[in-house]
Amino acid sequence: MLQGWGTHLGMYDSVAAAINEKYRFVQFDLPGFGASDEPREAWNVDAYADFFLQFMEALGIKKAALIGHSYGGRVIIKLAARENLPFEITRIVLIDSAGILPKKTFSQKVRIRKYKMLKGILNMKVIYALFPELIDDWRNRQGSADYRAASPMMRKCLVMAVNEDLTGLLPKIKQETLLIWGDKDTATPITDAKIMEEKIQGSGLAVLSGAGHFSFLEQPQIFRNIMRTYFEVKP
Repeated sequence: MLQGWGTHLGMYDSVAAAINEKYRFVQFDLPGFGASDEPREAWNVDAYADFFLQFMEALGIKKAALIGHSYGGRVIIKLAARENLPFEITRIVLIDSAGILPKKTFSQKVRIRKYKMLKGILNMKVIYALFPELIDDWRNRQGSADYRAASPMMRKCLVMAVNEDLTGLLPKIKQETLLIWGDKDTATPITDAKIMEEKIQGSGLAVLSGAGHFSFLEQPQIFRNIMRTYFEVKP
């Protein structure tokens, strides 16, 4: 189980409970997530994929199905697109996965340009010396909730991730892939799921009505039934 950004391993207990009577289910915190120490330098998604390879080697796992939520989906896409992996990915489940870089509207581009201009001015030592508290308050109110909650090191990791578009890697995924999505997801919208379904050969999409970015928690029974059916866990 590869987790979403800012989560801890225990959040995925219900995912494990759906299939662990038949499968060995491995949960862990990625570096900088949950109770794990942060990496010593800012990691991009490829660095997290490299860490996961070392993790699998340490556990001696040679064959596994990979399940990823949000950021964890990014790592799985990176792994599945590589050649000559040291272990076999048997199948993939992507739950409200990240990886698609949305196209920016004109108004968004204008806001970004204004933000960068203002940031450049406020970062000037003379200006900061005059209004340190106001500038610190402004900085703390910028970015997404995940960005604001992250440490300085993890903010760097997050910025690298969200600015990378993995759409071009999707056709390289050859494993059977199940996409599970909440139709009310605003973090990784259902349009992302449809792009993934189109680009990944042999993929299928299950939509959880009324659920958001944590669809597996918001529609637990339906999610459980989908997982048990897909992994052929008998009632």
